Amino acid sequence: MKVIDALKKGKPTLSFEFFPPKTPEKEKHLFEVISQLKAFHPDFVSVTYGALGTTREKTFHWVKEIKQKFKIEPVAHLTCVAATRESIREQIAELEEMGIINILALRGDPPEGTPEFTPAPDGFKLAKDLIAFIKKHHPEFCLGGAGFPEGHRDVPNLELDTQYLKEKIGAGAEYIITQLFFDNAFYFNLVERAKNMGIVVPIVPGVMPITSLNQIKKMTKICGATIPPKLMERIEKAGDDNEAIQEIGVEQAVAQCKELLAAKVPGLHFFVMNQAGPISRILKEIKFGHPR
Repeated sequence: MKVIDALKKGKPTLSFEFFPPKTPEKEKHLFEVISQLKAFHPDFVSVTYGALGTTREKTFHWVKEIKQKFKIEPVAHLTCVAATRESIREQIAELEEMGIINILALRGDPPEGTPEFTPAPDGFKLAKDLIAFIKKHHPEFCLGGAGFPEGHRDVPNLELDTQYLKEKIGAGAEYIITQLFFDNAFYFNLVERAKNMGIVVPIVPGVMPITSLNQIKKMTKICGATIPPKLMERIEKAGDDNEAIQEIGVEQAVAQCKELLAAKVPGLHFFVMNQAGPISRILKEIKFGHPR
């Protein structure tokens, strides 16, 4: 099933994002996490793609596992990082052979310590170019793109950021999944800006429960998201007490999700960070995707 078809069903979708583990122990753990979260009947799940394509094989392995063993619709992340046109063709052919029909097409982040993004020779500089390339040569794929409620860190202002979002959709993106945010006003403002610019595709909010101080500092630095001062004060006050931080994170996510669902968002997409516990608690609390 294509993601866009799930989004057209008239009720909010539920989806999760996983990242490929690096060790056999963590692979076993992810298998258990997916098994637990499958009980909430997600409409689809996505698997991230590491810096410089370092997890390509593992990404593709997990989308295949998710489709064949878990019978959940997978979405493969694909990025421009270190990718030539030929390597993109090869990856798409591989996904096609596995029966994968959903791709989240992203520019991707430059390697850590690199000040700016540099495309590979004969590669793509922008996500919209990758999207256009896939759509031209493989129109059968359902393509999603990324949205940035607080604006992409490489774009000087929100107006240009929204214009670029429109260009990604014009290139062939059928839906948008946003980067994480902790103040719903950023998401609602993005949706309003998009509407004013004639964007009508579903914009699915991305939610990340906070589970540790170091983790959330790292993630917000990478994507340019901000943490509300009062929320940050509570987290820092908890110090090294990860259990207390998780409680704060669950409480924050529950409040966010309730407000988003009340506003009739097209779905909720959770950045799981390969942890089932916090997500399960949130979904049970908001009575969303609850096991039937």
